[in-house]
Amino acid sequence: MSGKQTAAELAYLTRALKAPTLRDAVPRLAERARDEAWTFEEFLAACLEREVNARNTHGGEGRIRAARFPARKSLDEFDFTHAGSLNRDQVTHLAGLDFLTEKRNIVLLGPPGTGKTHLATAIGIRACQAGHRTAFATATQWVDRLAQAHTLGALQDELRKLARTPLIIIDEVGYIPFEADAANLFFQLVSSRYERASVIVTSNKPFSRWGEVFGDDTVAAAMIDRLVHHADVIAIKGDSYRLRNHDLGRLPHPSDQP
Repeated sequence: MSGKQTAAELAYLTRALKAPTLRDAVPRLAERARDEAWTFEEFLAACLEREVNARNTHGGEGRIRAARFPARKSLDEFDFTHAGSLNRDQVTHLAGLDFLTEKRNIVLLGPPGTGKTHLATAIGIRACQAGHRTAFATATQWVDRLAQAHTLGALQDELRKLARTPLIIIDEVGYIPFEADAANLFFQLVSSRYERASVIVTSNKPFSRWGEVFGDDTVAAAMIDRLVHHADVIAIKGDSYRLRNHDLGRLPHPSDQP
């Protein structure tokens, strides 16, 4: 087979396999293989490695888009010096994603602006890049989604569908109190994932005040019980990172006005 025929055959085969990265990599890898006297197996492994790496990268990006994160965040961007109470080693360990295989949860508690959403997003993006489907939404958005499914008579189907997602992130629990029906839907979401799949929850309220959020101390206690039974609970202390350069303790004086 001539060089042109071989090139045409490779173009056809890689197109049939939907492997454009492999198609582009073969000429360069073949030249390197000849120069370095690779075995056939080494050349094949190098070709397949390029394609697998490309698919993992592209797949990760697709999972990140599908997760609907509010922004792109990473742990490298997180200011651990500002969040002095935070155990960096613990966060780094969680970013290794063992909690997903163990079906454990992460609960991030702390005042507004202390980095809870940043950490949840960064770990979620790590999960996507590692091949785990992830879904992100605020607590209110999750309840709205379940309420719509309930209205359509498809609540259990929706919960079963979500149970197949290895990681869901529930942001901003506590910012808006729930009515009884909404609290019940939220409880069903948490309960349906208990020991089956992982949840990351962020909240500006300590557990002692979740009864106010859900309007019922009993419901709140049952929910907390399921969340923290297999969980890492991280309490972040400190002031808002977003307001670090603003002096909010000094009220403007009339003489300050132009």
